[in-house]
Amino acid sequence: MQPQVGVLALQGDFEAHARALARAGAKAREVRTKADLEAIDALIIPGGESTTMLKLLAAEDLLEPLRAFGQEKPIFGTCAGAILLASEVTHPRQDSLALMDLTIERNGYGRQIDSRIAHIDLQGRPAEAVFIRAPVIRRAGPQTNVLATYNGDPVLVEQGRHLAATFHPELTGDAEIHRYFLSKLESALD
Repeated sequence: MQPQVGVLALQGDFEAHARALARAGAKAREVRTKADLEAIDALIIPGGESTTMLKLLAAEDLLEPLRAFGQEKPIFGTCAGAILLASEVTHPRQDSLALMDLTIERNGYGRQIDSRIAHIDLQGRPAEAVFIRAPVIRRAGPQTNVLATYNGDPVLVEQGRHLAATFHPELTGDAEIHRYFLSKLESALD
């Protein structure tokens, strides 16, 4: 049976992640409720606005169920999703799920006008990275594996079952990072 991969569909470009998952060979399921969360094996938290996401998660009574989900199952957070996974958020400080040992500075690369498409080295091959009001990982804990950097800062990291990107891999035609997340899911299910 194919694993069920959900995309948090409260805010942000969750549809772009669904298309990226399709390119990677998986079907996405939109997650908006606790029942939706209980029906999946892994979750993607898309980019968007992290404080708005926190408010929506609280309004839907999903914050604690999502934290519990992450204690058991893989989560891939991109941009705002990465912020929510971090153990410490700065600029300004905000709550998070604290599922990865990371310190993240919100909007660390600047405002919307400072958004950019950059080229990064992704495990020995060039890849495109779309940074939109992107956060910067200021500290990655000792259990965190850095998979890609940009200007010396980690931009794609993993810790245990979780994956975090400070950019938007779903906005490129390359589904390699989504395939990598699916491989983490498959190994977690074995």
